[in-house]
Amino acid sequence: MSAVTAWEIAIKSALGRLTLAEDPQRFIPEQMTQNAFEPLPVQIRHALKVVDLPNIHRDPFDRLLVAQALIEDLALVSGDAQLGRYPVRVIW
Repeated sequence: MSAVTAWEIAIKSALGRLTLAEDPQRFIPEQMTQNAFEPLPVQIRHALKVVDLPNIHRDPFDRLLVAQALIEDLALVSGDAQLGRYPVRVIW
């Protein structure tokens, strides 16, 4: 699980735009354990990859997730159809 995902969940939860069963500080680690997710920190190379992406999506969180997926050869789990326009595997 990308640190970007945790960051976005925390922000949306704090703004009341996302309702979780419990606070993000508990929810995210529990979900990572239950789903055997490994943490993926944001690295400089991930941030710099964003410059290579076409302007398909304007959300900076999603653009950074796409960059991470490309560099790390990972699939994205998202219901956002726009992400499928990038050369990444999208699940969901």
